[in-house]
Amino acid sequence: MRYREISGKEIVNIHNGTRLGILGQTDLEIDTKTGKIHAFIIPDYKWFGLKKQGEEMKIRWDDIKKIGEDMIIVEFE
Repeated sequence: MRYREISGKEIVNIHNGTRLGILGQTDLEIDTKTGKIHAFIIPDYKWFGLKKQGEEMKIRWDDIKKIGEDMIIVEFE
């Protein structure tokens, strides 16, 4: 799967239905040798992205349960 195929999708936690972010507004942890995505790194933003607060959240590729047409469902505690 290519990045452009999943970019712009909403990331939602299956445990509580929380919207974690939109892929494209996140950072990625990528294996430089293979080009594979290891994790999404989601910053904790407040005020519509204008002010960064607290720690970032790291969601491993293995935490993804389903990639749909509009969203990415993850299992993250």
